[in-house]
Amino acid sequence: MTVKRILLWVPLLLMLFLVQAYFWVPSYEEQTRGNPERLESFITGSIGDASILNPILSADSASSEITALVFEGLLDRDEELRLRGRLAESWEIREEAWFCVDPAAAKAGAPGGAQIVASIIKARGGLLDLPGEVMESLSHIQGVEVFPAQVYTVVRTVPQRPADGERSEIELTVHAPERVRLSLDRVDPEIFERLQTLLGPGVFGNFRSADHVRASLPLEEPLLARLAEEVLPQTEHNPIVTFRLRSEACFHDGHPVTARDVRFTYDAIMDPRNLSPRVSDYEPVKSVEILDPLTVRIVYKRLYSPALASWGMGILPEHLLNAEALRREAIERGLDPEAFSMRQSRFNRRPVGCGPFVFKEWRSDQHIELTRFDDYWEGAPNYRRYVYRVIPDLLTQEMEFYAGTVDNYAVQPHQVERLSRDARFQSFSGVSFGYTYIAYNLRREPFDDERVRRALGMAIDVEKIIRFVLYGQGERITGPFVKQTDFYDQSIAPLPYDPEAALELLAEAGWRRSPQGWLEKNGRRFQFTLITNGGNDTRKAILAIAQDAWKQIGIDVRTDILEWSVFIQERVNKHDFDALVLGWSMGVDPDLFQIWHSSQTKPFHLNFGGFANQTADELILRIRETYDHDRQVRYCHDLHAIIAEEQPYTFLYVGKWTAILDKRIVIQRTADDGAPVYERIKPTKTGSYIYYFNRWIKLPHVPDFAAEG
Repeated sequence: MTVKRILLWVPLLLMLFLVQAYFWVPSYEEQTRGNPERLESFITGSIGDASILNPILSADSASSEITALVFEGLLDRDEELRLRGRLAESWEIREEAWFCVDPAAAKAGAPGGAQIVASIIKARGGLLDLPGEVMESLSHIQGVEVFPAQVYTVVRTVPQRPADGERSEIELTVHAPERVRLSLDRVDPEIFERLQTLLGPGVFGNFRSADHVRASLPLEEPLLARLAEEVLPQTEHNPIVTFRLRSEACFHDGHPVTARDVRFTYDAIMDPRNLSPRVSDYEPVKSVEILDPLTVRIVYKRLYSPALASWGMGILPEHLLNAEALRREAIERGLDPEAFSMRQSRFNRRPVGCGPFVFKEWRSDQHIELTRFDDYWEGAPNYRRYVYRVIPDLLTQEMEFYAGTVDNYAVQPHQVERLSRDARFQSFSGVSFGYTYIAYNLRREPFDDERVRRALGMAIDVEKIIRFVLYGQGERITGPFVKQTDFYDQSIAPLPYDPEAALELLAEAGWRRSPQGWLEKNGRRFQFTLITNGGNDTRKAILAIAQDAWKQIGIDVRTDILEWSVFIQERVNKHDFDALVLGWSMGVDPDLFQIWHSSQTKPFHLNFGGFANQTADELILRIRETYDHDRQVRYCHDLHAIIAEEQPYTFLYVGKWTAILDKRIVIQRTADDGAPVYERIKPTKTGSYIYYFNRWIKLPHVPDFAAEG
């Protein structure tokens, strides 16, 4: 071989050596040899780091993955999607339903308070001939009481000059007439409608709340009417949930979990200084009352069907985050105690919860380490250690999985067929509870024009994305509900791929091609930037496909890929974007208030695109207040249709997920005689295969499952 050829080979050999060195990691057997603790450590990889380890403040998947292990809520869903107790040992639901007795109606012959009570008692005794559904509602009334007329004052904050955001406090004097309180052993949304059959329609006839409320300052009539309805509604549903907490549950510092912590968590969410994205879930709460150290009573202002599920929120330790604790921390750090809030606390990087794992260490952009909580109320997890490693490169994640330095791997679409047949691994797959989308900032032109948004969607060949980027591991989606539920309207067709029709829509909106081929309007080129987060090859590919598709019709699109925390904190949370590629992970419940209601468009809220539609707002509230499943489905389909029509997102697809684990990872339980019993890991209806993670363990060899029945 000539010297020239040798010199040509040297760089190639050097490159191969460097690549091998870069991807070399010790094998699983090498890791465990002389280090049995590796068997008791679960190590997972993620493309992005967490941002804030506080369950009431976090809004990204990386943070949520960690807080789900460190913190615990009152409830969650079991493998069949039914609610089950966690910190709550038990709970009961009932309702207090109130209504005002209209003095004008009483004068016109409608029954007064005493007559109403007498009629209800008589009807409950079966002395009247009433329809079955009316008797059904009456049978759940456990008590009825009349409260006499009274005068009281309440204070509300109202806008004085909406243009500059100035607000002031105003005192409202309420001249409340007689009111009737019904105590029911369940929530009954139809109770007032059915009482009219008994008492006559005049009982709930022409009552005007504003006639009974006086303001200390002059108010415009619509504002006074709204405030009056708020402080003195004619009818009011007050669902009540009473939770009984487990006496054995405690925080990682040994402090018991009590009703004070539940109330504190609620107060922290509602404190505007904390900017919690969870506010909308708890705004319907009227009061949180401590009945005793282990019993908390939660009263709602109105019907709110997601009430129970919302208490899956991780509970915070009041003794570590109360006003005095935050004040001490601020002084210690030389900060202004008056301006210091929970968002600034060191707690968010060194959390203390009551979940199955204890926080140990967080090295930014490297790893987060947890250790098992031996005093966890349900029993300590089998794994002693949990490590969340930040590995932005997916190829590196894959290589480390093969070597055993990480224990699971979210298979990329192009790998599914090959890896699902690999005898070394156990694989899990399913349709995701969520979807991927392109969101537009509706506050900015031209995205405030529905025709433009629709045209942008029609210019993208989504089937091409599913076929060539996802390798068929996805399905088209047209709206915001989980596709596997009946809340999703299967009859709504996805946008067609039709660039010519897209150009016609854009022309209708005033965009014309320039001699250079770019779309222009009023002398300005149609130009914007599409962004997404780094470390996700699928979103990177979508970025390129969308950019190319839009350029084909004359739109000048720039792209930018940002590190995850910068993407979320600086661009998404602060609404600093034109359009972005992102995905939502969804729950089973159809409540979409946080993501789609117009009140949730402020910084750090989740309706970061700025979607606002009055009819949609009304439907979102009806969905929240409806307990009848069929009616809820109808409202969801109506909402789905509005969002699909307005296209605030270009809805792309719902992905099919596949994950693989070493076959030596199994569920380990303990038999009555103390012997370990091994079971295979299986996905549940939750759409997850990690439901029994606390019982997982990695063994030196694959156990014998021959005895499975």
